[in-house]
Amino acid sequence: MGKPNFSKEFKSDTAHQITVRGYPAREADRLGVSTYSLYKWMKQYAKGASEASSVDHEDENRRFKRELAWMTVERYILKEAAAYFAKDQHNQTVLTH
Repeated sequence: MGKPNFSKEFKSDTAHQITVRGYPAREADRLGVSTYSLYKWMKQYAKGASEASSVDHEDENRRFKRELAWMTVERYILKEAAAYFAKDQHNQTVLTH
């Protein structure tokens, strides 16, 4: 019986299941993979995952910065509106008394 030849996608998905999703390494036996091969794949594909993860973090940071800028503008507008209406309320109170 020869050695099974697994695709890169299978190796990557298996390593992802163990590292990211937290499946136990003993799942390798169920998949017909040696524990040695599994740890080798995890080491090999961890580099690619960290690079993809950093790209995702950059996109997320950009989105958060845009959202923060928008929230800052909204807060300023609400602050100005509150001051305007408080002043208007004060003027009405002074005129009626």
